[in-house]
Amino acid sequence: MDKRYEKLLKCRDYVRGITDFVPQIAIILGSGLGDYAKNMDVVCEIPYGDIPGFPVSTAPGHDGRFIFGTVGNKKVVCMKGRVHYYEGYDVSDVVLPTRLMRLLGAEILFLTNASGGIRGDFKPGDFMMLTDHISIFAPNPLIGANIDELGVRFPDMSHVYKEDLREKIKSCARKLDIDLKEGVYAQLTGPSYESPAEIQMLKMLGADAVGMSTVVEAIAGNHCGFRVCAISCVCNLAAGIANHELSGEEVIEAGKKAAPLFEKLVTASLEAF
Repeated sequence: MDKRYEKLLKCRDYVRGITDFVPQIAIILGSGLGDYAKNMDVVCEIPYGDIPGFPVSTAPGHDGRFIFGTVGNKKVVCMKGRVHYYEGYDVSDVVLPTRLMRLLGAEILFLTNASGGIRGDFKPGDFMMLTDHISIFAPNPLIGANIDELGVRFPDMSHVYKEDLREKIKSCARKLDIDLKEGVYAQLTGPSYESPAEIQMLKMLGADAVGMSTVVEAIAGNHCGFRVCAISCVCNLAAGIANHELSGEEVIEAGKKAAPLFEKLVTASLEAF
């Protein structure tokens, strides 16, 4: 058995020893957005550090626990804090939580993140729904022997962010009078922010926003059969576009300011799925 898959099964068995809760939807919360869990009717919480072999969040603004519960009539597992490649983990560990939530029964993967805005019409606090991504700057999580139990060797990436889910999110945004933009997101490794020259390169490649997460999870989620959707909170303008130096504190603070609207949009979308 593939060692990565064996590790994944051990994590699943540990969780199943604590709760038999079977989620319909999996949510990964980005920087500054971790308080969404307060909107859930919580059934169970499991700190990442309690799960044998599980990667632990070390990034500021990422609490590091699974929250199992309901939002309206939907059964949800929420990652309160994610694991990033820049924390020093192998990319297979970065996507282990995504794969675990799929093994626990979730069918929809709702990704969120904090990003830097590249497009000229963005301002801090805007929301951008992902229509596509650029993944060439972060290691592909499917490199290595294929884990056949999860998915095929060469998965198609033409429609990662499912159109029907996107339409439901857009409909919810209209009803809530939220200006939801759409665009292409690029993941770089971090932890340093991008240089102005790199931002200009990404702009020429067609990226509208940039961050340090999400794409590897979307690839792994698509591979293992998730139906994926994603919303990015533009927490700052990218290097060379902003007229000040970038900081992690700025990102977390902007995410917190945007959180009330974000929570309304996510809750409405979950209920619409």
